Amino acid sequence: MPVLPSWLTEPLWGQFAALLPERSTYAPTHPLGCHRVRISDRIVFDKMLQLLGFGCSYQAIADTTCSATTIRNRRDEWIRLGIFAKLKQIALEPYDPIVGLLLDQTAVDGSITKAPGGGEPAGRSPVDRGKQGLKRSGMTDGYGIPLGRVLAGANRHDSPLLAPTLDRLDDLRPLPDDITVHLDAGYDSDKTRTLLDERGLHGRIAHRGEKAPTQASQRWHVERTHASQNAFHRLARCYERRATVINAFFDLADTIITVRSLIPRAWTTHRCEDRPRRTP
Repeated sequence: MPVLPSWLTEPLWGQFAALLPERSTYAPTHPLGCHRVRISDRIVFDKMLQLLGFGCSYQAIADTTCSATTIRNRRDEWIRLGIFAKLKQIALEPYDPIVGLLLDQTAVDGSITKAPGGGEPAGRSPVDRGKQGLKRSGMTDGYGIPLGRVLAGANRHDSPLLAPTLDRLDDLRPLPDDITVHLDAGYDSDKTRTLLDERGLHGRIAHRGEKAPTQASQRWHVERTHASQNAFHRLARCYERRATVINAFFDLADTIITVRSLIPRAWTTHRCEDRPRRTP
């Protein structure tokens, strides 16, 4: 399946547009009311999708329809309004009743990517000759649906990021009574087990020095989600410097991953009269 299927763009924009505040074509405060028409939100939204998928610069994606400055300004405006975070939450809300979030089997793991421009959450990468890198501690459900993340420098260890990552579960209440968190050997410590016990969670942790094939637990779901996120070139090689902007692009990518999984999985269980015959 493509990173951004063509059939997903329109429904994604429809929900995004519903979250935007109403704006007049011309600014009502202009003394003459005859200045240039405001650039359409749809044009800027399409540019944001292109930036996420291609990973190119704002200047490279700008054209006669929209300038790089307009893209940045509109992006910051949407971040202040919380549009990207709301869009991700709206994608999770129908997924739970239709397919069901497997919150009883969650997985947490870290992933290091390049951050050539440095920035707020970046740090020296231990796997890239000390160059600037970005680590994200991501959490998924038992199928690999992204539930949240914590950004940090690439030189940060995975274990201290576990607590703030598990805090993302608070946004998904009500939670099951019995939750198992699958972790790799990087979390194999008494401190991690104590943290899980304090939160009433069970841990299935790989032991250091022992071979732990991917099939031995449910950790491979979060590994697949990291690979899906890295398929968006904006996230695999991050040039953004502000954490709020990086999180906005991650929220947009997580929304696409969630809906991209929801529609095929609900294809045979939820029918509608005008449903096409072909599976997306």
